[in-house]
Amino acid sequence: MAARIGGVRIAHEGWARFLVAEVIQADGTRISREVEDHGRAVAVLPYDPERRMATLVSQLRAPLLFAGGPPSILEIPAGLLEDEPPEEGARREASEETGLRLSTLEPVTSAWSMPGISTERMDLFLAAYTEADRVGAGGGLAGEGETVSVHEVPLSELAAMIERGALADMKTLVCVFALQLRRPELFSKP
Repeated sequence: MAARIGGVRIAHEGWARFLVAEVIQADGTRISREVEDHGRAVAVLPYDPERRMATLVSQLRAPLLFAGGPPSILEIPAGLLEDEPPEEGARREASEETGLRLSTLEPVTSAWSMPGISTERMDLFLAAYTEADRVGAGGGLAGEGETVSVHEVPLSELAAMIERGALADMKTLVCVFALQLRRPELFSKP
């Protein structure tokens, strides 16, 4: 018999749900595991291949503060899906957070972000843009308490940040590495 969920109790319901699941292992042993459940998410690395720049964001992150880290880090635009295909969600998040209108998205992967604790599966994309695609200021949704700062960063600087260990967001690292593998010429200084 394969492992299965024997029962679930909700410990907290809010922006995310926190559950306690009873897991029945293949040998019949029962164990209890906490689960953070908020569903599917998307993230996209918008980059301008002509100017060799990427658009990233930063915003207050309470978990970073709680863990003794900085109040924010440089990240790619990301968010939860709202009953939409991942491509539409990635375009919506990029528009809300950066003011960019993205058309063609290049899939990187669909991966479990923290399989030991979370149900979150994140679809990651790359998306080329031009200056003509900047249709707004970005900054996030004020009604949701978001205060997003938009940063245009040279791709060569992102590579240097990785070398220094200064780029600390996992989804951002994955997408920058994917772009480096697919388009290495964009990371040399023009």
